[in-house]
Amino acid sequence: MLTIRSAIASDVSVLKTMIYEFAAFERLPVSITEADLLRDGFGGKSKFRVLMAEWDGQPAGYAFFFDYYSTFAGRPGLFLEDIYVRDQYRGKGIGKGLLCRVASVAREESCFGVRWQVLDWNTPAIDFYRKLGAEFMDEWKTVTLEGTAFQSVAEDAA
Repeated sequence: MLTIRSAIASDVSVLKTMIYEFAAFERLPVSITEADLLRDGFGGKSKFRVLMAEWDGQPAGYAFFFDYYSTFAGRPGLFLEDIYVRDQYRGKGIGKGLLCRVASVAREESCFGVRWQVLDWNTPAIDFYRKLGAEFMDEWKTVTLEGTAFQSVAEDAA
């Protein structure tokens, strides 16, 4: 049986474990710590929200999201940073349940919608999102500024 609930501070350890599992699946580096999660998600001013999915009381997945604002829509939206279901729980509707709950939160908060990214090689996820009617914004490119380039550009602001 599926249960989806808001994460609490005592979930940080299992959340971190699942984030590392997800990073391994996506073949991406990860360095987040429990202290990072506690500070940024469960302190005075949370920078993100997390929904935890449990299957028969066992941690099965999570959705990690945060607020942003669209100047073009003139309304807030939610950015879904991660949606992850552990391998042994896939095919049970957990991913759809998490995404539906995030969409429900967005609707309750008068957001225009939910946005997220998917790696181009993750065809099962792409197929899943297409079945839900998600729009792919292929003309947009994701851009990141980090590391030494980030430091250099930030220093130029002074």
